[in-house]
Amino acid sequence: MECCRWTTAGTLLLASLILSSRTARSEEDRDSLWDAWGSWSECSRTCGGGASYSLRRCLSSKTCEGRNIRYRTCSNVDCPPEAGDFRAQQCSAHNDVKYQGQLYEWLPISNDPDNPCSLKCQARGTALVVELAPKVLDGTRCYTESLDMCISGLCQIVGCDHQLGSAVKEDNCGVCNGDGSTCRLVRGQYKSQLSASKLDDTVVAIPYGSRQIRLVLKGPDHLYLETKTLQGVKSENSLSTTGSFLVENSSIDFQKFPDKEILRISGPLTADFTIKIHYAGAAESSVQFIFYQPIIHRWRETDFFPCSASCGGGYQLTSAECFDLRSNRVVADQYCHYYPENIKPKPKLQECNLDPCPASDGYKQIMPYDLYHPLPRWESTPWTACSSSCGGGIQSRSVSCVEEDIQGHISPVEEWKCMYTPKMPIVQPCNIFDCPKWLAQEWSPCTVTCGQGLRYRVVLCIDHRGMHTGGCSTKTKPHIKEECVVPTPCYKPKEKLPVEAKLPWYKQAQELEEGTAVSEEPSFIPEAWSTCSVTCGVGSQMRLVKCQVLLSFSQSVADLPIDECEGPKPVSQRACYSGPCSGEATEYTPEETLLLHGSLQEFDELYDWEYEGFTKCSESCGGGIQEAVVTCLNKQTREIADETLCVSSRRPPQLLKSCSLDPCPPR
Repeated sequence: MECCRWTTAGTLLLASLILSSRTARSEEDRDSLWDAWGSWSECSRTCGGGASYSLRRCLSSKTCEGRNIRYRTCSNVDCPPEAGDFRAQQCSAHNDVKYQGQLYEWLPISNDPDNPCSLKCQARGTALVVELAPKVLDGTRCYTESLDMCISGLCQIVGCDHQLGSAVKEDNCGVCNGDGSTCRLVRGQYKSQLSASKLDDTVVAIPYGSRQIRLVLKGPDHLYLETKTLQGVKSENSLSTTGSFLVENSSIDFQKFPDKEILRISGPLTADFTIKIHYAGAAESSVQFIFYQPIIHRWRETDFFPCSASCGGGYQLTSAECFDLRSNRVVADQYCHYYPENIKPKPKLQECNLDPCPASDGYKQIMPYDLYHPLPRWESTPWTACSSSCGGGIQSRSVSCVEEDIQGHISPVEEWKCMYTPKMPIVQPCNIFDCPKWLAQEWSPCTVTCGQGLRYRVVLCIDHRGMHTGGCSTKTKPHIKEECVVPTPCYKPKEKLPVEAKLPWYKQAQELEEGTAVSEEPSFIPEAWSTCSVTCGVGSQMRLVKCQVLLSFSQSVADLPIDECEGPKPVSQRACYSGPCSGEATEYTPEETLLLHGSLQEFDELYDWEYEGFTKCSESCGGGIQEAVVTCLNKQTREIADETLCVSSRRPPQLLKSCSLDPCPPR
């Protein structure tokens, strides 16, 4: 009986477990009464991104919650250029099907904002637009500039990771979910320099891999482009008509207007592009450009070097090498130093070969890169100075094989002893950036409202980074002043000389001409002059003068003590003239005329105090006094000027002398 009771209890326990399991199963089934998902279908496309689906069936007689179909992307590889547009293929499939009794050649209508997933096509050469199918094939892009795709007639979001429903996007460099650190924004402006001997000129060179390129030309001239592939194949495109077309497998969008041209390339470029301008008229043109340039030289961390010991515990290090992403090869470190965004990774250190050495050996075998017993190695002298400061030069160094003993003494040995590692290069290119060049700004308005006057412009020396610098040749510098004629008759006597600009414009051109750029040698760098202390007449201006130096490695400017700079320090105070206080702006005094026509000379150079004789003796006999006469004198014309013009100079001390020393006759 004891046994039977135990058997009955065991049976009840087993029944309880089965019931509990069924209860748990039923709870799961309430949440999901679906069968397992089926296998994925064949992809709707073989390239360019398609869609595949998987099905499941409902196991319940009731309605199951959820969907019986799911999708995923597939074939996410670029199609060859000759494959053509997927939507265009679907339109052309109807070319041999009559529409209203007539055959047409159908072209795709893309980017329909209302229904991007319907197949709308236009008959070539007509305005006829027809919806040839309510849904495009799965995998068709909703919009030309988007990865979103049509699936079952609905536009589905696709991220740059090619996952449905993903919101991940490319950064400006084209890196999916990137931080924008692999490229740099380049923007600038080109102004045509008309010359009888030049028919065209280079606007900007845009390297392989650049993205989001936009150029806008304003003026009568025309853009055209030259390309060069990585294999060295060159070609040219005249950009003669408006339209979209392929150049070296890069899609170009070009718009041509009577007074403007717009060039857009989404990229990435598959060749080096050089944008050029062809002069077509007497008027000047300007070109504004902007694009994202890839940083093609980046640091790459190496693998760990061999362990410093074969047993008993050693260490090994990593290093970093500069890698050219275009040629897939290691290059000199200076190419990576060219980009401030590149930060060289620090070496990593780890222990290795920690197993104890066999007792029979009794020593550790020393491997290359050992800190205390290194093998012969290559050693180099510092690079020589670059043969050119810009535009590409050469620098060299000597490389020799040396050996270091246990005491740390280094001595030269035969080169074959170092041949276990490649010999370091002895020549390398340097300063491969473009040389500074002159950039002329817009002309100012003419200085007169009638007749003959003058106009001004600011001419800057611009380096390869678009920064105001020095180093441009004075022989090629465009002029900053020229005569201009306003075709309005003047109802006053004709002036002998063209009227110069009023001080604000003239002062702007003058100060930019006198600007000094920071260099790698300590030099005085004056800041801009303050505004004049008075609104009319003669006042004074102040400015701060610093001793600064350009740190070439970090491309940053550092302040130095004043005594670190050699040569005369620029003046920090000067006189200024703000025009007559009478309000007659068109009337010039001789002093004002000299200021305006004085080749940028300063007031304190033109005017100074001088002694001009003595006053009449205070007595005719018996002893008197004469006082020295101090006048403000124009040093060029030797004419006496108003004393306010000598305000920046110290007035000389008063001088007295005796006179009429003869005794007076008796009365």
